[in-house]
Amino acid sequence: MAYPRNDGEPLGSVLLLPGDGIGPEVFREVRRVMDWFDRARGVSFELDEDLVGGAAYDQHGVPLADETLQKALDSDAVLFGAVGGPKYDDLPFDKKPERGLLALRKELGLFANLRPAKVFDALVSSSSLKPELVQGLDIMILRELTGGVYFGEPRGIETLPNGERRGVNTQVYTTSEIHRVAAVGFELARKRQGKVCSVEKANVMESGVLWRDEVQKLHDAQYADVELSHMYADNCAMQLVRQPKQFDVIVTDNLFGDLLSDCAAMLTGSLGMLPSASLGAAGPDGKRKAMYEPVHGSAPDITGQGIANPIAMLQSFSMMLRYSFDRDDDADLLDGAISSVLAGGLRTGDIMQEGMAKVSTSVMGETIIRELDKATST
Repeated sequence: MAYPRNDGEPLGSVLLLPGDGIGPEVFREVRRVMDWFDRARGVSFELDEDLVGGAAYDQHGVPLADETLQKALDSDAVLFGAVGGPKYDDLPFDKKPERGLLALRKELGLFANLRPAKVFDALVSSSSLKPELVQGLDIMILRELTGGVYFGEPRGIETLPNGERRGVNTQVYTTSEIHRVAAVGFELARKRQGKVCSVEKANVMESGVLWRDEVQKLHDAQYADVELSHMYADNCAMQLVRQPKQFDVIVTDNLFGDLLSDCAAMLTGSLGMLPSASLGAAGPDGKRKAMYEPVHGSAPDITGQGIANPIAMLQSFSMMLRYSFDRDDDADLLDGAISSVLAGGLRTGDIMQEGMAKVSTSVMGETIIRELDKATST
């Protein structure tokens, strides 16, 4: 396949936030890949780098400085590593590293969380399911990220007159919140297999009844070309481990999306392989605020050892190319290089298999770059 160079102005501005733990380690590899795309493909960005999470707390006393937040607001996309670690466990709740991540999601208005679960052919045997169930698996879970039971009011813990304590969280959604995330799901499906499964608990929850009704109304009004089905969340969890390839795009609320995306993650064999994207509303120019991050977290148990898997970070960059800058060919190029390296037998420790070659973070990155060279030299 021919891959025409860009050779124009930078595609846009990107804020780099490596964060804590293995974040800086996998970020070194994504920077090398970004440098390759600049040098070999003419695909460049206006880059800025800053602190977030524990690293920001150590420097500024807060997990996200106001100046850093403003940089994120001014950027076309944010590429994020990971936050957290045992060093910060005893901090007050509002100072914990994770609050920096949540603040970014809130202030950028990132309501749509895209969690792909894709099984590379070379890693079929790493899945906990039978090979025939996951061979060729490629599904997208779309989680509503800023509403639902995690943010609904009233919430809190109270002491009742009889001395008992009661914890309250409120599941709440509005028509507009449901429509905007469902629209993203339908748009994604149009570029994939054309199928959306909307997931809720309409059998026992009024919010689920509303969710199902409004997704159906939006579909009938604007997306009749997309195949739509509805499923209860408990059944969806069962179907993910029974027959996962029946799904294309799953769109669901914050709570169920949290649970189902982690369930789907293990179909692929390792959290170290999974990227994610969080998207905001489209502006007048059609562009969305966006943040891209690997799912694996800061992994303090392996920090500093040079053994972290950089592939989820690299695939997060691939998602950035695809969803923020419309560079599908370049995203496919990177995804193909990763697939080829895995097919060649290289593995980091988290995906190690018998008979394969175990390599470090940097060697995995170097080999992927060599594969990119090879793919574009023909």
